[in-house]
Amino acid sequence: MTSVLSTRTLTSCLCRSGTSLKPRHATLATVTDAPKNLPLSGVRVLEMGQLIAGPFAGQLLGQFGAEVIKVEPPRTGDPLRVWRELDVDGTSPWFRSIARNKKSVAIDLRKPEGRELVKQLAIKSDVIIENFKPGTLEKWSLGPADLHRHNPSLIFTRVSGYGQTGPWAPRPGYASVCEAESGFRYINGFPDVDTQGLAGPPVRPNISLGDSIAGLHAAFGTVLALLGRQRHPSANPSGTTVDVSIVESMLNLMEGIIPEYDRKGKTRGPSGSSVTGIVPTNAYPCLPDPSSPSTPTYIVIGANGDSIYNRLMQVVERPDLTGPSYQQNHHRVARQVEIEDAISEWTRKHTVEEVIDAMNEVGVPVGRVVSVKEVVEGEQIQARGAVRDVWVGGDEEKGEGWNVKMQGTFPVIDGVDPQPRWAGPDLGFHTDEVLMGDLGLSSEAVSNLRSEGIIG
Repeated sequence: MTSVLSTRTLTSCLCRSGTSLKPRHATLATVTDAPKNLPLSGVRVLEMGQLIAGPFAGQLLGQFGAEVIKVEPPRTGDPLRVWRELDVDGTSPWFRSIARNKKSVAIDLRKPEGRELVKQLAIKSDVIIENFKPGTLEKWSLGPADLHRHNPSLIFTRVSGYGQTGPWAPRPGYASVCEAESGFRYINGFPDVDTQGLAGPPVRPNISLGDSIAGLHAAFGTVLALLGRQRHPSANPSGTTVDVSIVESMLNLMEGIIPEYDRKGKTRGPSGSSVTGIVPTNAYPCLPDPSSPSTPTYIVIGANGDSIYNRLMQVVERPDLTGPSYQQNHHRVARQVEIEDAISEWTRKHTVEEVIDAMNEVGVPVGRVVSVKEVVEGEQIQARGAVRDVWVGGDEEKGEGWNVKMQGTFPVIDGVDPQPRWAGPDLGFHTDEVLMGDLGLSSEAVSNLRSEGIIG
């Protein structure tokens, strides 16, 4: 069956309604729903990614004022909508957080009419963020070569496992495997006594770290591209692509591991709860909490500064472990076992609170190992507004909905208040608003698109 609203008919409808296909060059889209004092106010971002890496980049840009139009498949939406814990409405609170400040537009990219709609939105945007498998947008005729002819200044921010080029580019690349391929997983876990390699499987942080780190790089790269476009509008006449690889994003965290291997032949392995070559910084056992005597409690102490180390040794009653033989970090690395044992011997006799009080009194960095409950209730977090309540599901004044706690916006910038304006919306909540308001489609055209299953 042929579609009632063909791509040609749709394009004709868009043109008749006043949508121009001429290049936008370096001008920014007009946005009216973000506070004007936010750094990215006036920037329109078309988010075509799903799950974590691309959407996290979109979240960061949206928090600082960009208008983020999130394209989702009708009926199902972003899979993250139903990942992990689900709220009373069947939607993941995680999605409500990562899709904050975004407009949800439900368009079926499998249909040519849907791809034409996305093309028209891209022509009126400043940035596209996508994290599809490399080649997917090109297959849909939505790649840089297809869109830059209509919008030369369009920035393509592309997130993938291994990048857009190279022999591994076509591979699917999830954060877990990319963390492994970056070398990150090898240094996480406990060392084998004999080989100093991994004793068993590597330990994984219980978050999708590679996705979030790639999202940070994508947001940073996007802002750099926007800044470059503003300052040097003629530098990239064919358009700019920000190519973000999860492997390379994780590699960027690996500090001195590569130059140390190159110059000294050292292969850094896992180090348990400490860090190789820096002493002392570790997690130390304390007396259990009386309310839960069977649960181990730990405190983290970082005393690798020379003067801080000396103060720590006074507190733990081991002044004999100070002096010229312990004064600098390389001295202490050679005596790590002796130092760590002395600190643990002292902390085991004290509660977490006693250790914190003693360390704070002399200016030794110390921190509890806490769960999310203590984080949300923590006095520093609350004083800084680092966790925010955002309303979901109806008229707040009438009590038609509920609050979702989520992380605030970081970093804090003087004079800017980029806090969440709304939680991640219901699927397709902004479809009509965007297609009619931004593309100029009539209500009849939108109704026809919906009846054909092209939009939701």
